[in-house]
Amino acid sequence: MKEHTFAGLTKKEWQVNPLLKQLMDTEETFWLNPNYTSMFDHPIVQAAKVKEAEERLNRFAPYIAIAFPETKPMNGIIESPLVEIASMKSRMEKIYEIAIPGKLLLKCDSHLPISGSIKARGGIYEVLKRAEEIAMKDGGVKETDNYELLASDEYKELFSHYSIAVGSTGNLGLSIGIISAHLGFKVTVHMSADAKRWKKDKLRSLGVIVKEYEEDYSKAVEEGRRQASLDPSCHFIDDENSVDLLFGYATAATRLKEQLNEKSIIVDEEHPLFVYLPCGVGGGPGGITYGLKLAFQKNVHCFFAEPTHSPCMTLGLATGLHEKVSVQDFGVDNKTEADGLAVGRPSKLVSNMMDSMLSGSFTIGDERLFDFLRMMAKTEAYYLEPSALAGAYGPVQIFSREEGEKYIIKEGLTGRLNQSTHIIWATGGSMVPKEMMERYLTRM
Repeated sequence: MKEHTFAGLTKKEWQVNPLLKQLMDTEETFWLNPNYTSMFDHPIVQAAKVKEAEERLNRFAPYIAIAFPETKPMNGIIESPLVEIASMKSRMEKIYEIAIPGKLLLKCDSHLPISGSIKARGGIYEVLKRAEEIAMKDGGVKETDNYELLASDEYKELFSHYSIAVGSTGNLGLSIGIISAHLGFKVTVHMSADAKRWKKDKLRSLGVIVKEYEEDYSKAVEEGRRQASLDPSCHFIDDENSVDLLFGYATAATRLKEQLNEKSIIVDEEHPLFVYLPCGVGGGPGGITYGLKLAFQKNVHCFFAEPTHSPCMTLGLATGLHEKVSVQDFGVDNKTEADGLAVGRPSKLVSNMMDSMLSGSFTIGDERLFDFLRMMAKTEAYYLEPSALAGAYGPVQIFSREEGEKYIIKEGLTGRLNQSTHIIWATGGSMVPKEMMERYLTRM
């Protein structure tokens, strides 16, 4: 019988590459991007578009403050805290017998208003952009208007003639479902089998149509895209290809820069910034990485974190095949407790963008995710969902692996690490039901 080949090579031939063998064996890995360059100049997205996204979010702030009262203290701006986690740092250093130089911080997108995850950035932004387009075209709204008026019954009626759809493993669907339902859109969320039941129940309670699929994320997106194409009034939010999602995520960087300034934390050549971002299909971490590169240029070093059973971005970048390869092609099952990261194939848009922009990536086993979850809860009283802890392994990888030392030397960072800042980007958790969080915390 002829052996199965992919991209012209058999599994055995692919396994000659040590990294690919580790990925296929679902071992924890640490990969340095050989194409990474500190010179930042990318043609796919322009800085002006990120600025445009920031301005649009500011226009919508009065509406957000009315529709979601929890945002009133922030005047309708959807933003999360940035906190130092010194106790967590000490615990990590003790357990892993390493020293993490500089400061360790947590970016709490797990506690973003409205939907409690990083998806409140890109997902909500794209829905607001669509609402603005309709309101200007059919409702007479101008940019100079106070967008509080969009909370009126008149505009809810207008939006009710239009539909929003998305394919999701959970958090993107949650953010889009919540904001779309508030505005008055008809909403359909196509969800993969690994999406958590509580997220589906929450959406249905808001009147959102949830369609479930036995297959994984890719099938949910494919079917959502197909069904939306049959309805001219439906806008499909395409997590694999949307630049609008990317712009929404990228706005996080400008706000992070302000938060660092407020804490008197410098980021420059002598004070490098390391950021560790959980990665599923890539939209969230890709957009944030792009924004960070705009804000800090060569002085920020971004690493993606993926489950050992869903390393789609690492696989796409390491093989150079990008979206043309899936983890299933290499015999990896794409089954993980980190439901938001259970993606088999990377975004074409983001994978190609990250080809020279991303410093590297690493994978983490599910049991280690739960170790970090309990550690974070015990040391800092932050309760996160498993996928949100993927980035916590980043500093450990950098300062315990030979590859990490190679990167530090290559980038000329050796004498600057004591002045460095490390940010673990927490992507979700505050909306997890109490009983589920208890199961996470007591899981052995």
